[in-house]
Amino acid sequence: MKDDVIVNDRWGKDTRHKHGGYYTTEYTAGMEGNTQPWEESRGMGFSYGYNRAEQINDYRSDRELVLMLVDLVSRGGNLLLDIGPTGDGRIPVIMQERLLDLGRWLKVNGEAIYGTRPWTSTRQWSAGERQKLNTGEFMTRYEVTDYVDRKKPGQAIIECFFTSKGNDVYAIIPGLPGSRFELRSVSAPSGMKPVLLGTSGGALQWSKSGDGIAINLPQGSADTSKAQHAWVIKLPGLKMAQ
Repeated sequence: MKDDVIVNDRWGKDTRHKHGGYYTTEYTAGMEGNTQPWEESRGMGFSYGYNRAEQINDYRSDRELVLMLVDLVSRGGNLLLDIGPTGDGRIPVIMQERLLDLGRWLKVNGEAIYGTRPWTSTRQWSAGERQKLNTGEFMTRYEVTDYVDRKKPGQAIIECFFTSKGNDVYAIIPGLPGSRFELRSVSAPSGMKPVLLGTSGGALQWSKSGDGIAINLPQGSADTSKAQHAWVIKLPGLKMAQ
């Protein structure tokens, strides 16, 4: 059955990240720069299933889960997000709510997630000091907001994540990017028609800017921004600058 069955790397002593059809991590930032298929496995809280001792603050917020999914997929990983029933077989309401939140985001932006692959660059950083991802096998600190929210002066933040599918590149921007967003060290074909997923306004206006491009974006309300958590620009034919 070797051509039909895939096996993870958790089936024997010293097999982790050495053997198996795909590698796994548990409660970490996953893997980076790895050509082997991999996935990050975790629960919404500190437990894989239902744990009645956990309080609401122990659960990841909807924003954290969306950005975690985006970050892991941009690096080529899969997110295995576990939920667990209570003793009488019910899925706790907070778990239902988080799944519905993820579903609403994916309904609009799933094109940038499903069937995609890492692009030449996985993310764009702002200027400043970059924090290193705590990759590993299990139980290392992974707070995705450490990388997208500036928490101290001089800190670099991830301005957008990249995924790709065929000739299309997707720039996934945490939060509401404002009226103008710049992508650096990229080149675009002259006839490129970028589109903001989830909107019906047609192609976005863009222009060359320095060693990259600047894209004009429509303005949304604060409520819309909060609900979206991350905006996706589809960029046909985008390439890294030579």
